[in-house]
Amino acid sequence: MRPYLVTAQCLLRLGAIVLCAALAACAATPAASLPPVFNDADFAPAAAIDAGQVFAVNDVMRHYIQDEVRHAARNGNPRVALYDALYDKSRLKLEYDAAMTRNARETFAARSGNCLSLVIMTAALAHEMGLQVRYQEVLGEESWSRSGDMYFVAGHVNLVLGRGLSENPNNYDAKGMMVIDFLPAGDVAGYRTREISEATVLAMYMNNRAAETMSEGQLDQAYWWARAAIGQDPSFSSAYNTLGVIQFRHGNLEQARRTLAHALIRTPDNTVLLSNLAQALEASGLPGEALPLRRRLLALQPQPPFYYFNQGKAAMRQGDYAQAIRLFSRELARDPYYHEFHFWLAQAYARMGQLSQADKQLELAMDNSTTRSDHTLYAAKLQRLRAVAH
Repeated sequence: MRPYLVTAQCLLRLGAIVLCAALAACAATPAASLPPVFNDADFAPAAAIDAGQVFAVNDVMRHYIQDEVRHAARNGNPRVALYDALYDKSRLKLEYDAAMTRNARETFAARSGNCLSLVIMTAALAHEMGLQVRYQEVLGEESWSRSGDMYFVAGHVNLVLGRGLSENPNNYDAKGMMVIDFLPAGDVAGYRTREISEATVLAMYMNNRAAETMSEGQLDQAYWWARAAIGQDPSFSSAYNTLGVIQFRHGNLEQARRTLAHALIRTPDNTVLLSNLAQALEASGLPGEALPLRRRLLALQPQPPFYYFNQGKAAMRQGDYAQAIRLFSRELARDPYYHEFHFWLAQAYARMGQLSQADKQLELAMDNSTTRSDHTLYAAKLQRLRAVAH
């Protein structure tokens, strides 16, 4: 089984945002308190990582706040004014794009990003306006995706806007809090959240960048991103998993085993860590040590993510398109929003000559795509299919 990779990047639709802690929380943890999981000498130096740049704003953003947000808030609530600026399609015109995790300035310039990017940008604007901010992790909101030979599990975060720092900062007013979340209103209702610090949000950002640069083959840069993520929040287990996968792919098997085992001590039922550590042990010629992990993994997760999808692809290779349709449909029942499942189901229907069903699935693949390039690809395929059908 290929390595799984945990990231903090967000759900497939525009994601949540929560108000959070002060920027002082960005200070890195002293090196002496970090666990012995690093092997710096094995990785070449890469571009410097500056945590202070993640939430930094520029003059363009300041002018937007002054001209668009503060002007609208002159006789009203500044939190509502910022909310309206984010949601009004005639103003910022934000789009969801999971191609990369951007910092605040990059997200504002591109007018797009995944939910973590949008959280960071919104928090930066809120800080500039003097508003209180808290961050939240949405519990149980995870989705899987893949890139090449790597699998990703994505969580979800949002932010909550509070009173202005000058509005009696010692008075916590729950009624005055406003959740900023890009999920549809129906999806927001009733979800459970856990407050996280700004240091954890920084760790999530750096962990995402580690995952993204690793998927591009830039292992040295990925290592330093993952290292920086652990420096921001040594309790953030996803960063250890990312670091372990980087070490594994770099050929540092002993160090990868040590890193993944360290993280597994804190979360012994983490199926991603169990899978990655088992694979690292097997690649090291230690199948006996991997066997208990495989048994534990099977008990916790009899059908891992992409289980039916991979079986469906095998059925496609064998020309059994009816079976492929059944298997892809089973995978979609577990994750109805992943674009690639819809795309492969469309292919199976097309091979069966069921072009109307193929059309429907291609449209769903396009609607649930997470990057502009995927959206363009599916739109072109849908156009060709409709030309054939008519």
